[in-house]
Amino acid sequence: MELPKPEPSDLTRPYWEALRKGHLVIQRCKCGHAFLPARRHCPSCLREEPQWVRASGRGVLISWVVYHVAYHPAFESRLPYNVALVQLEEGPQLLTNILGPNENLSAAAPVELKIEREGDIILARFRMVGARC
Repeated sequence: MELPKPEPSDLTRPYWEALRKGHLVIQRCKCGHAFLPARRHCPSCLREEPQWVRASGRGVLISWVVYHVAYHPAFESRLPYNVALVQLEEGPQLLTNILGPNENLSAAAPVELKIEREGDIILARFRMVGARC
């Protein structure tokens, strides 16, 4: 079964295009606030037209859950798999997956970006710093 696919919009297209080029971008407002997901207005000061800026790809693992039941048929072959919340160095938090054994996940552990291709989808995933996957 095919994975559910993201549906890029005019608002989110810069994010997906950056991943295709091999890097992660976030939005930053003139007030300095950095955020994801994409918005037309800054969630801090409500200014319009935040800018897309390149993120470092580094962060820390805040929280995660390991799924042992597939709630979509496309994920059955991946069990058990994790869904994790990573806080990027720049401030925004991103829902993602951490590559490698679920047993190695640890709160506040440093992580780094690992862009992966799933068919025609490019995804921002992370790995524990120092991991080889």
